[in-house]
Amino acid sequence: MRIALGQLASGTDTPVNLRAIDAFAGRAAAAGASLVAFPEYATYEKKKIDATFPAVAQPLDGEVGTELSRIAARHGIALVAGLVESSPDPARAYNTLAAFAPDGGLLAAYRKIHLFDAQGFCESEFVAPAPSTEPVTFAVGGLRFGLLTCYDLRFPEQARALSDAGSQVLLACSSWVPGELKTNQWRTLLGARAIENSLYVAGVCQAPPVSVGNSLLAGPMGDVVAELGLDADLLLADVSPAAVDQVRSHFPIHRQRRIR
Repeated sequence: MRIALGQLASGTDTPVNLRAIDAFAGRAAAAGASLVAFPEYATYEKKKIDATFPAVAQPLDGEVGTELSRIAARHGIALVAGLVESSPDPARAYNTLAAFAPDGGLLAAYRKIHLFDAQGFCESEFVAPAPSTEPVTFAVGGLRFGLLTCYDLRFPEQARALSDAGSQVLLACSSWVPGELKTNQWRTLLGARAIENSLYVAGVCQAPPVSVGNSLLAGPMGDVVAELGLDADLLLADVSPAAVDQVRSHFPIHRQRRIR
């Protein structure tokens, strides 16, 4: 299966962001991709999370979610994008990844579990953590995809739970905050999660200056299959369930584990 990663340079103008998503989704579909994934906060992003995030939050079936559904259906492609979802707490929103089927139907919604309270940021001030820590997966074209968001990548137990739930590809939709060694850590963690679980890890990131860019697909041996640089762009790459099965036959770590 061919998948696409849309490295955006999202800002606070949601209609502009949606047009960029639409354009990238069209390019991905024309190139034969069955799925296109976009970063966290794809529809609304700024350097610092503040009170504007809960102010712009909407339910999944609001205008933003409805337009993402239409984009998926218009291009006949599965689509995953980060949006700001309303929560029961009016002062805090959910940081949500919504996955839509090629017919526009909602496949899954993942609310970020691990909030980025680090490096001088306090995401939890204006964003609510997921009420559930259960792994969120969905299937497209015979492959099972698992969802995680940015800071989640630093918690290997979450990737393992997604693998145990049947995932063959993890989508790490992110806005990885720049800083000392951060690009190196981004690339290293994507590869580590792939090696630990013998699966693909697709890390799709916002472009600078808000994030580090360098979206990439790590193969089940930890190799970099394809990678972007710093500019907003579209990455296309193929993933194979047979490759996952082969690596898992060589390294049967899932049945050899003694600590759970």
